[in-house]
Amino acid sequence: MLKRKPFSSRIKDENVTARERWLGYLIGPAGALLLNAVLATYLNVYYTDVLKLTTVWGGAFLAVFPVISKVIDAITNVIMGYIIDRTRTAQGKARPWLLLSAPLVAVSGILLFTVPSGNETVQVIWVMLSYNLFYSFAYTIYNMSHNLMVPLSTRDTTQRGKLSVFNQIATIMMSGILVALVFPMVIMPMLGVDKGKWIALMSVLSILALPLTLMEYYFTKERVTEETGGDERKIPFVLQLKIIFTDKYILLILAYFLIYTVGSCVKNLGLVYFCNYVLGTYNDGITQTMVSAIGGIPMGIGIFAVWPLAKRFGKRNVTLAGFLLYAIGGVICCAAPRNMVVVLVGQFIKNVGGLPCSYVFMALFADVLDHVEWKSGIRCDGTAMSVYNIIAVAMVGICTGIFNGMLAGAGYIAPSIDAAGNTVAAVQPAAVEQVIIFAFLGLEIITGLVLAGLLVFLSVEKTVPLKQAEIKALREGTELEPVDVKLTVQEAAAWEKERKAGAAFRAKVQRELEQ
Repeated sequence: MLKRKPFSSRIKDENVTARERWLGYLIGPAGALLLNAVLATYLNVYYTDVLKLTTVWGGAFLAVFPVISKVIDAITNVIMGYIIDRTRTAQGKARPWLLLSAPLVAVSGILLFTVPSGNETVQVIWVMLSYNLFYSFAYTIYNMSHNLMVPLSTRDTTQRGKLSVFNQIATIMMSGILVALVFPMVIMPMLGVDKGKWIALMSVLSILALPLTLMEYYFTKERVTEETGGDERKIPFVLQLKIIFTDKYILLILAYFLIYTVGSCVKNLGLVYFCNYVLGTYNDGITQTMVSAIGGIPMGIGIFAVWPLAKRFGKRNVTLAGFLLYAIGGVICCAAPRNMVVVLVGQFIKNVGGLPCSYVFMALFADVLDHVEWKSGIRCDGTAMSVYNIIAVAMVGICTGIFNGMLAGAGYIAPSIDAAGNTVAAVQPAAVEQVIIFAFLGLEIITGLVLAGLLVFLSVEKTVPLKQAEIKALREGTELEPVDVKLTVQEAAAWEKERKAGAAFRAKVQRELEQ
C-alpha cells in the first residue's frame, strides 16, 4: 500500500465530487471568510468607537491611513500574482499558498485587535503595522489562492458553476447569517465598547480560521494546472500584463468588479451606522438584525434558484436583469429611509436582484480566463487575479478613507461610557445622517444601473465551449472536435471573425516569446 504524502490533496477524482464541494469550497473557506466578514463590518467600528481614533491627527488618520495601506496592498497583490503564475509544484500553483496562509491569517487577525492602550503614537503605529500585516500580507496570500480555486478546478462549465455557488454559500453563510444576524442581535450588545471582550472574540475567530483553511487546502484540486502540466515556458510578466490589459472581456469584467466593489464596500461600511443612528438606536439588537434578515432571506432562496436560471438564460443575462431590480429596491429604500417597513421591502427586492452577481460571478470570471488562454495561448490566472485583488483591497481602503473622512467632516460624535459602565451614544448631526443614508442606500442605486449597462457588452460565455475545444486541440495537436453550441447567424459570423483575430493574436504572442 502506497503511503499518502502529507501535503498531497485528498481529492483524486477526475471530476468534481460532492466531498470536494462541501469540504473544499463550503466548509473549508468558512473560517477565513468569517474573519474577513467580521473585519469588513466591524473593524472600522472598533477603531472609531472602542479605540476612539476618529479625532487622531485632526480626524485625518482614519481617512488617510487606509488609503496608504491599500497602496502597499496593491503592490503585494502584483507580487503575489507574479509568484503564483511562476509557482511549479505537484500540488498546483495556487493551492500551496493556501497552506502558507493558514497560520499567517490566524496570527495577524489577533494582532489587529491587541492594540496597546495609552500612548497615542504607539497605538497609531500598532494599527498601521497590524493592518498591513493582515491585509497586505496574510490575507493577500489567502485571498489570491482561494479565488483561483474555482477557475483552476475544472474546465467543465457546469461543475465550475456549481463550485462558484458553493463558494458563495460559504461567503453568504458567514456575512449574511453570522455577521449580519447573530452579531448585531447577540454579540454586539454583549461587546459594547469593552476592548477586552473584542480581543477575546476576535482571537477565537482568528484561531478558528487555521484548521478550516487547512481543510480547504486538502480538499481542493487544480485540474486545469494538472492538464497543462504547468507551463514551463518563461513568460515575461510584461507580456502577461499586455495580454490582460488589451483584452476587452478582461477589462469589462474588471470594470464591472470595480464598480460593484465600490458600491458594496460603502454600503457595508454604512450598515452599522445606518441601523444605529438612522433607522434604530445604538446596538439595540433588533434593527440591524431585521435589516439583515429580510435582506438575507433571498440569499438562502438563491442557492436553489440562481444556477438553474443562469443555465437557461445565461450568467450575464440573469445578472444584468438582477441589477435593474437591485436599483429599484434601492429607490424604494431611499423614498423613506427612516421607515422600517419601507426599508425592509426595498432591501428584500434589492437582495433578490443581487443574487445572480453573488452566486455566479466567479464562474463568469473563469469563462473570461479561459477566453484569455484561448486568445493568447497563455494562462494568466495569477496576473489577472492580482488585478482583481488589487481592486478588491484598494477599494476597501479608499472607500473606508472616504467614508471616515465624510463622517469626520460632517461632525460624527463617537459613543462614550457613563459612570455605570454603560455605552452612551450621541445624537448625530443631520449632516452625519445624510452621509450615512447615502452610503448605505443611495450609492448602490447608481452602481446598479451602471453595472446593468456594462454587462450588455460582456458577451463571452456562449463561445467558451468552442474556445475550450480549440485549447485542447492546440495543446494536444489533434483535430478539433465538434461542439454542440447553437449560434444565430450573426453570432456565428462574429465567432468566425473572433476566431481569426484570436489565431492572429496567438501567433503574435508566440513571436514575442521566441524573440
